[in-house]
Amino acid sequence: MEKSRIPKFYKYAIADRLRLLFERNLLNDDDYYQLLNYNNILTADEADKMIENVIGIFGLPIGLGLNLMVNKKEYVVPMVVEEPSIVAAVSSSSKLVREAGGFQSSSTEPILIGQIQIVEVENPARAKNVILQNKEEIINLANSLHPRMQARGGGVKDVEVRILTRTAQEKDMVIVHLLVDTRDAMGANLVNSMCEGVASLLEKISGGQVFLRILSNLTDRSIVRSNCIIPLELLKGKGFKGEQVRDGIILANEFASIDPYRAATHNKGIMNGIDPVAIATGNDWRAIEAAAHAYAARGGAYTALTHYYKNDKGELVASIEIPIKVGTVGGPLESNPSNRILHRLMGIESATELAEVMGAVGLAQNIAALRALVTEGIQRGHMTLHARSVASAAGATADIFETVVEKLINDGEIKVWKAQQIVENLRASKQVEELEQEVIEYIPEMATAYGKVILLGEHAVVYESHAIAAPIPLAIQAKVHPGDNGIHLLIPRWGVEEKLQKGVEHKYSIYESLDLILNRLGLEDKDMKIEIFPHIPRAAGLGGSAALAVAIIRALAHYYKLSISNEEISHLAYESELIAHGSASGIDNTLATYGKFCLFKKGDPPFMQNISLKQPLSFVIGLTGIESLTAKMVARVRSGREENQKLYDHIFEEIDNVTLKSVKAIEADDQVKLGEYMNQNQGLLNALQVSSPELEEIIAIARKNGALGAKLTGAGGGGAAIALCPGTSERVSMAIRKAGYHTVVTKLG
Repeated sequence: MEKSRIPKFYKYAIADRLRLLFERNLLNDDDYYQLLNYNNILTADEADKMIENVIGIFGLPIGLGLNLMVNKKEYVVPMVVEEPSIVAAVSSSSKLVREAGGFQSSSTEPILIGQIQIVEVENPARAKNVILQNKEEIINLANSLHPRMQARGGGVKDVEVRILTRTAQEKDMVIVHLLVDTRDAMGANLVNSMCEGVASLLEKISGGQVFLRILSNLTDRSIVRSNCIIPLELLKGKGFKGEQVRDGIILANEFASIDPYRAATHNKGIMNGIDPVAIATGNDWRAIEAAAHAYAARGGAYTALTHYYKNDKGELVASIEIPIKVGTVGGPLESNPSNRILHRLMGIESATELAEVMGAVGLAQNIAALRALVTEGIQRGHMTLHARSVASAAGATADIFETVVEKLINDGEIKVWKAQQIVENLRASKQVEELEQEVIEYIPEMATAYGKVILLGEHAVVYESHAIAAPIPLAIQAKVHPGDNGIHLLIPRWGVEEKLQKGVEHKYSIYESLDLILNRLGLEDKDMKIEIFPHIPRAAGLGGSAALAVAIIRALAHYYKLSISNEEISHLAYESELIAHGSASGIDNTLATYGKFCLFKKGDPPFMQNISLKQPLSFVIGLTGIESLTAKMVARVRSGREENQKLYDHIFEEIDNVTLKSVKAIEADDQVKLGEYMNQNQGLLNALQVSSPELEEIIAIARKNGALGAKLTGAGGGGAAIALCPGTSERVSMAIRKAGYHTVVTKLG
């Protein structure tokens, strides 16, 4: 499976992106849950140990540059940056270069220079010769200070001496350079200590006085060179021929090579790619910046760091030469939990490899910028991303967000006030309800099973109390295709592409459930491909696992022309739920199968009574982004009941009473009462200890912004909360999203 190529990655929710990375083994279990639950964020205590006078933590987005291939190896590149278009540009350019074979990078040894300044030297030329004659002694002394570095193949490799001329009245300076191979360490402290360690020896040898002893950030002995060759066929597009794009890029680069005013912006664009990777990996981006710009001026005039030309085949050849000194080990890299995770995500094995990737990223960024400049102009891409930022600032919710962005771009006036005006007009024109139905496009010919929310009665329903549940407009779709050599399961959105192994213990319950379904339907020996399109967030308490089972069963029944009733589908899906959760009430599979707003009670067969509504109920579903593990939460409640059955049964009885009262409130369209009952139910669920800080925050925000009632839905411990919001859906949704959560605005019934 391709690792760095993830089509339409930007369209997924954050939780789904993380799941894709986890499924592709780019994140291990710990890293996945740390990112999913925001446990990678630097704490105040950790920050207080890093710098002085700490008052808080400042956040920046972590994005992923995709499609990158360097030296035939794929990379997913973490980038910490706030400027729109940078991550998209790297991903787009890398995709183009990937089709041409990718980038080739090489580098020199990771050498860092330490400088010792010697003044008051009577004879600088003689001092220089004496120092060089004693080079071995100086090197041995410096390396003795860090024997472990030398054992790893690093240490001081050479000594250089420079004489700097001063005014006629002042004696010239003698500058000694220690050329230190720091291997995978950034090496600043190491080099500084070596400079300190050899200072007295140099004073003795030179007869002068040592003044400054410090590293240089002009790392011109740690050079990275990256290049690529792009055929004309890949350059063409947007009304431009490949030759036009090639020649335009070459001309634009020539401008930067001879004019420092243009070169400054040109090289800044290169660093737009490199700096975010340096920050993501815990490296000193300021030092890398300083080195790059100093290197660009090494010939006496500031110039471009890149070079473009056409080869004998007429193809565009792009290259960059830039100093990059980075590290992959050491205290500074370990102090921020995000850095550790992102290093593992990249799969980097050495500092040299990281530097070579960063060089390729800088070149990719530059190619994207120049290509945009010489074709449609870079402003269009910035305009789209700026419009998205403005739409978000204006409070455009998910249901109208893309429409607001489109109108902003078409109007050409991308201002917050304009976006607010568009939002108000959309709401006033009643278009919001229409747009809600367009958020997800379902494929009619595919088998479909909808998710659910439980309005009241979670957990108690497992112990034969009543619950009220309703289907939601989020579904799982499935389709069976002809196949060969076994049964293959494809879930592109989750990065799943597996052949079902028979007779083995499955790692994930989805494969065990599929085994059960195929065996029950007598299809275990057939050849097929089962394709799944999920639109329900995983482990969110919205009935995703039951909907998955029902969709698969229906797709199999349709393809193989099996006669199977809804009752049989629901029962088979219930068996699947038992595999997924260990225990189940039957409510999820019932809702996924029948899709009816109903009062439910566990039984064989279960009790199910349709609930009549005078008008649909407006709800906002708030998604925490934290997986709600039903089996874990059900087991927690079971354990609590075993310890104190009398108390828990009393709570279940109270939940049952509130649920039955709510049926009457719904049928009478008394939404105020329904909201009160939802709030009471949440209090009882809190008594069962199944809520979470994130759920409580969403619930509090919803109530504060006009929700009549709000509570968790499903197993709890994360997942989702629901809020009853007649006339306040947009305000509640916007407030929840501003707090960093996702929402779904919908109508039930």
